[in-house]
Amino acid sequence: MLKNFLKNQTILITGGSSMVATHMKEILPSGYNVMYIDSSYCDLTDPKAVKWLISSIMPDHVIHLAAKVGGIQDNIKYPAEYFNENILMNTILIKVCQEYNIKRFTGILSTCIYPDVVDTYPMSELDIHKGPPAPTNFSYGYSKRAMAVQIDAHNKQYGTKYNYLIPCNLFGEHDNFNHTTKMHFITALLKKIKDSDKDLLLLGTGNPLRQFMYAGDLAKILIEVIDKDITESFNIAPDWNYSINEMAEKTLDILKKDLNIIYSKPELDGQYRKDVSNNKMKSILPNFKFTSFKNGILKSYDKIS
Repeated sequence: MLKNFLKNQTILITGGSSMVATHMKEILPSGYNVMYIDSSYCDLTDPKAVKWLISSIMPDHVIHLAAKVGGIQDNIKYPAEYFNENILMNTILIKVCQEYNIKRFTGILSTCIYPDVVDTYPMSELDIHKGPPAPTNFSYGYSKRAMAVQIDAHNKQYGTKYNYLIPCNLFGEHDNFNHTTKMHFITALLKKIKDSDKDLLLLGTGNPLRQFMYAGDLAKILIEVIDKDITESFNIAPDWNYSINEMAEKTLDILKKDLNIIYSKPELDGQYRKDVSNNKMKSILPNFKFTSFKNGILKSYDKIS
């Protein structure tokens, strides 16, 4: 049940065509003053364009979903592009929001910001700066980690109440199923299952551990963050943590597909594990229930053409 707080707010959401934003459009009833913008509407790497955007709308709360994202192969091949574009848009948007006295800003990060290896798992929010991100996505990881620093720095210097959320890996029916090198793992997995009749070819060894959540759950949490005016920063992840191979096998079982899993290019494994603690989240949102892995897979698979 939404409170009246959200109805009295003007909300600006960047990355308006992303899978999370699309879920928010589906969840939020009519009557809310929410504006979704994407790169066709405003170039967030252009300071003048961002100043025009913010001064024209003067939102009460900015949800920053926009980012340059992609799969592990793209991250390895174009590290400078991933770093530069994300750093630019994050820096400009946060700075302009502060200059125009925007009350609330929520940045969406990624568990890629966490160190490649730590002493104990799952990782808490206090572990962010205990080592460099994984080499396979170090530039993207650092660009997102920098946004956490920017937000904390602005809060300290200017007294703003900005925050960031750190979701684990996402999947859902509104992801990009049509771009081979930019697909997230579950998206690529489902697409390959759909297109395969005998062998399921996957990259890496299948050994790395991952937490995955249905993108619609992040959309629901963002709506709660806005509606309850939550200012804390925290991880978002379910309790489960599967290996890539376990997820592939579970997905085949859910979809009742009999395919032979074959792995290649072990150098593309990426970070071995990056599971994060959800203890802080549970203290802030004690009643939140995640969509089951099975239901998320079924919803996503049904949308593949």
